[in-house]
Amino acid sequence: REHPLPDAEVAVMMITKMALPRRTFLKGLGATVALPLLDSMVPAFTAQAATAANVPRRLGFVFIPMGMNPQPWTPREVGRLTQLSPSLASLTPHLRDVTVVTNMELENAHTTGNHASSNAAFLSCLKGKRTEGSDYELGVTVDQIAAQQIGSDTPIPSLELGTDLIVQVGACDNGYACVYQNNLSWASPTSPLPTEADPRVVFERLFGEGGTPQQRRVEMHKNASILDWVLDDMAKLQRSLGSSDRTRVDEYVSTVREVERRIQLAEQQATSSPLPDLTRPTSVPAEWEDHVKLMFDLQVLALQADLTRVITFQMAREASTRSYPQIGVPEPHHPISHHVNDPEKLAKLAKINAYHVSLFAYMVNQLGATADGDGSLLDHSTFMLGSGMGNPDVHDHRNLPIIVARGGGDKRWGGRHVKYDKLTPLANLHLALLDDVGVHLDQFVDSTGHATEVMEPLSL
Repeated sequence: REHPLPDAEVAVMMITKMALPRRTFLKGLGATVALPLLDSMVPAFTAQAATAANVPRRLGFVFIPMGMNPQPWTPREVGRLTQLSPSLASLTPHLRDVTVVTNMELENAHTTGNHASSNAAFLSCLKGKRTEGSDYELGVTVDQIAAQQIGSDTPIPSLELGTDLIVQVGACDNGYACVYQNNLSWASPTSPLPTEADPRVVFERLFGEGGTPQQRRVEMHKNASILDWVLDDMAKLQRSLGSSDRTRVDEYVSTVREVERRIQLAEQQATSSPLPDLTRPTSVPAEWEDHVKLMFDLQVLALQADLTRVITFQMAREASTRSYPQIGVPEPHHPISHHVNDPEKLAKLAKINAYHVSLFAYMVNQLGATADGDGSLLDHSTFMLGSGMGNPDVHDHRNLPIIVARGGGDKRWGGRHVKYDKLTPLANLHLALLDDVGVHLDQFVDSTGHATEVMEPLSL
């Protein structure tokens, strides 16, 4: 599966116009750097050469906690959109790439452990077993169903990421174990997949190789950059590429270096900080927004290099007490979410919603700005942003806040509001998302059909 570049292979490729294998890696001592899709990876003298066909589709899920304030979230228009609502306004530059979906429901989340069930049901559409011990039980989540098929061709079948975890064990929400709030992805009913919140660990998983994590970390700090380990392979590669591919590789390498620089800066700041923080990994940026953006940038890099095609990201967890003084909300999120229809609390909840969406918009913009085959990563990806709650004041799991981002290339795919006339299972949308990446199921948990109307392109 790995294809380092000996000199002889480079020479043959230059003479015969042979295609560079898609699974090409630059290799060095302790490092393996995958490459983005290049023109030279497409067989020469074929129809693919012009369009870079067979570019894989990617699927991602971004979770936000504790629902939304529906009035500033929900667009006034139904069908084609000309303007996004105040909470979603940051996505305006990508209006044609986003679809707002309302009146979806997680019926199996209506339990007594409503924060835990919000996380647990988001991708499983199931009710978790109520337990405070290790005998927890849920079900296979939609991302893992996708990974079983489209993840088998990548080094990492799926990535499970977050920004904060509950460090305690046992009960976290009304008799439900913390595992339900910590883990969005489940490979089996009894196998939650660990969520990783440390950017350094994610970076090493994407680009590091060999030895224990501790050994790799020691080696990392001996070198200015992981890219310095692959300079010989990089030089060979650049000699064999055309001008457009050289530019694309240069841009990709610059992005990797910048992400690594930000991780190293976060480590230095954590090391020099006079305040002890024993629960926060040393490579996590001090500011939460910087942490989120760094995790999004790592996701873009992983997709660009085709290291994975399935990602889940828990931007923040249920029952989070994180405050947001930078946007005028110094109070913790969870108490604000219990607004009892207080206008001041509702306004602050709307600010939090808009802030979370703006960070998602940052990622959508990064995907749109990253070349991939004959388009952008956004053209070849589908990401769903949402929460397992609707009205957080009463722990309601109806009318969930859902946005689907999907580039359409020359086609107008998004720019609309799909509002269902009656409560519709979120499982219907999950089936449509699976269809979009070539994974076809007739039924998923409590689905009543496929939400095909969400995925159909609009005529211009």
